[in-house]
Amino acid sequence: MKYTNLGHSGLQVSRICLGCMSFGSKKWREWVIEEEDSRPVIKKALELGINFFDTANMYSLGVSEEITGRALKDFARRDEVVLATKVYFPMTELPNQGGLSRKHIFSALDASLKRLGTDFVDLYQIHRWDYNTPIEETMEALNNLVKTGKVRYIGASSMFAWQMAKAIYTAKSRGWSNFISMQNHYNLAYREEEREMLPLCREEGIGVIPWSPLARGLLSGNRTQDGKTKTLRAEKDDFSTKLYNLPTDFTIADRLAEVAASKGVTPSRLALAWLLNKPTVVSPIIGSSKISHLEDAIAALNVSISQEEQKSLEELYQPHTVLGHS
Repeated sequence: MKYTNLGHSGLQVSRICLGCMSFGSKKWREWVIEEEDSRPVIKKALELGINFFDTANMYSLGVSEEITGRALKDFARRDEVVLATKVYFPMTELPNQGGLSRKHIFSALDASLKRLGTDFVDLYQIHRWDYNTPIEETMEALNNLVKTGKVRYIGASSMFAWQMAKAIYTAKSRGWSNFISMQNHYNLAYREEEREMLPLCREEGIGVIPWSPLARGLLSGNRTQDGKTKTLRAEKDDFSTKLYNLPTDFTIADRLAEVAASKGVTPSRLALAWLLNKPTVVSPIIGSSKISHLEDAIAALNVSISQEEQKSLEELYQPHTVLGHS
């Protein structure tokens, strides 16, 4: 395993992050694996050197946090892992159960800490932008949590670059804790983040930890343009078809498979290697339901990409509408 600092902080994370959305309850999503099957994956991730684990309160409505917390408590020392979770999406339909108000952030963190079985989280991220709460209220609340010690660092997830810039400016101008990471939607099939968000992160020293680095399995070949699927998630994950359904998305997946075959590696390994070679990317977040997924992801750390191969992988891309901000 290789490690690096997350953004401008001193926090060291593995260059592969294990995303824990796949761990939870099938009542939430059919393709989720439950605790019995999740624990061996988490244990193997630790054995392979992964120290960075990302979840969110809304994943399986809290069950993901519970499973992740119990497994890390059983298999690792708390000070040896970097535990990240997120806040924004509503947990119920009642008022004040979602968003980024001071009230919700404070109560959501306490609930997450209880489910995770820990006194603090290493990285607390706002899951989306809240149009109904002033950013000053949100950033001050996050700063207060850092001061209490319940949160070590703060990060953000998918939003427009102007929103991220406004949040950064708000924190800087008031001397508050600032974001060290951006968890955004970025992969070979969706590269709109290259226009503004990635340059902003590079300029501000923000570490990029992309979600959906394999385009929810599209880049590993889990479905075809004619609608055929090869995995349960590809069959049941309706959100995937909303994100990746342009003809060029599948053309890019085909080109990726061709280049990967010529190099003797899997398409998923090459797709991750492409991301890892981007200067702003610190640690792609992989969703893994099998140990083989972990091993393939880590092998990507040793895959080199020539300029010719990079051009071949990138030249087919066509602009998308902005996806993943809601």
